[in-house]
Parts: sequence; C-alpha cells; structure tokens
Amino acid sequence: MDETDAHRRKRLYMRSIRRGIKEMDLILTSYADRHLADMDEATLTLYDALLNENDHDLYQWVTGQTAADAPYIAMIADIQAHMAAQRV
Repeated sequence: MDETDAHRRKRLYMRSIRRGIKEMDLILTSYADRHLADMDEATLTLYDALLNENDHDLYQWVTGQTAADAPYIAMIADIQAHMAAQRV
C-alpha cells in the first residue's frame, strides 16, 4: 500500500523531532515546523533521505564544520538560513 501524503509528512515530522542528539531535535523540529507543509514531492524525497543520515554528520553540516554531501548542499543551506533567521 502506498503512503498517503499526509502520513508521509507526519512520519517525516516525527523523524525530525526525535533525533539521536538534542541539537538536531531542536534544529530539525524548527525547520520542519516552518517548511515541511510547503515541500513538494521532490523536496520531501530529499528531506526523507537527509533524515537517514547520521545526526553527527548532519550537525557538522548545518553548523558549517564540514561540507555537506553533494545531494544535500542546497537543503543544508536552506536549514542554515532558517537557523540564522531564528536568531534575529
């Protein structure tokens, strides 16, 4: 059975808020709250793949400690922009 759009968004939201490290919980919960509802199919697929990555790698990518893997560069930049906007 295919996953409905609503179920997929809910699953991705739950995966965003329950990560392995608290920092990623905070970052991805905020990002998902703001952006998940507006993501198109391709972006949802990319975000789903991103959520499969190791939290320590994700944290280093979003904090600029290391460069993101190629498929995620634009999405990580979007998350970084979101984080910067939250500080203002």
